[in-house]
Amino acid sequence: MNMNLYSRGDKFFAICIMVLVGLFTLSTLYPFIYIAAVSFSSGFAVTSGQVTIVPIDITFAAYDRVLSDPMFWNAYKNTFIYTFGGTFVSLLIIIPGAYALSRPQLKGRRFWNFMVAFTMWFNAGMIPFFLNMRDLGLLDSYFGIIIGFACNAFNIILLRNFFEGIPDSFTEAARMDGANDFQVLWKVFIPLSKPAIATITLFCIVARWNGFFWAMVLLQDEDKLPLQVYLRRVIAELTDDEEFVSSTVNALYSFETVTAAIMVCSIVPILMIYPFIQKYFNKGIMLGGVKE
Repeated sequence: MNMNLYSRGDKFFAICIMVLVGLFTLSTLYPFIYIAAVSFSSGFAVTSGQVTIVPIDITFAAYDRVLSDPMFWNAYKNTFIYTFGGTFVSLLIIIPGAYALSRPQLKGRRFWNFMVAFTMWFNAGMIPFFLNMRDLGLLDSYFGIIIGFACNAFNIILLRNFFEGIPDSFTEAARMDGANDFQVLWKVFIPLSKPAIATITLFCIVARWNGFFWAMVLLQDEDKLPLQVYLRRVIAELTDDEEFVSSTVNALYSFETVTAAIMVCSIVPILMIYPFIQKYFNKGIMLGGVKE
């Protein structure tokens, strides 16, 4: 950007915007930096308030404590099952559903679109949902967590809007070649909708990975708990353990450093996945609301 082409007022405004964006970015990154610093600091340094941005008395004791717990690895495995299994099932429902709702020839199309959007505004509530899951025999099971939250109205509407923006000429050309609806979806719409599908996939992955409340309510077997519920139980157990709390005065780790280490481990997969989807993310969001 050539700043010489702008007036003094425009330059001042641009500088102010960049400063505000920089401050906002720092305020967003600080919690992550702080958690990472805590996880690598000694328990005494953290409990005495010495840690701000950089680790104090660098140690890997908290990670040794976390990674040596078999329940941590079991919870990690469960989270991967719920996240990627649930995302796969969600895409199997969302993509055909969005395609059907985007087709003008769908009978009662306006009604079905309204019914999908209606679920974004109103739902049965937590207790009826729990009772429904219980009556269907989906409590305390992998399948219940995966299928019970497979469909999201917002994702269907976002992808439907993208499908509606695809020119009809593509569909007509496929029809002339003898393609049926499944072939049109698989060979035309899905290849042209990679940005939108990548965006939906990221939404599903993040939602599944961070799933906490319903996993805590629906799951009782400790062998099936995801990472987020495991983190809560570790915090509760260490906080209630008076012997452990009293022994952290000179300890290499405390429950703050242990929980910080678990949080760092829990966000690493998302940080690894996001750069590969980021190039599709903005494009998918922008094009999801554009129609011809």
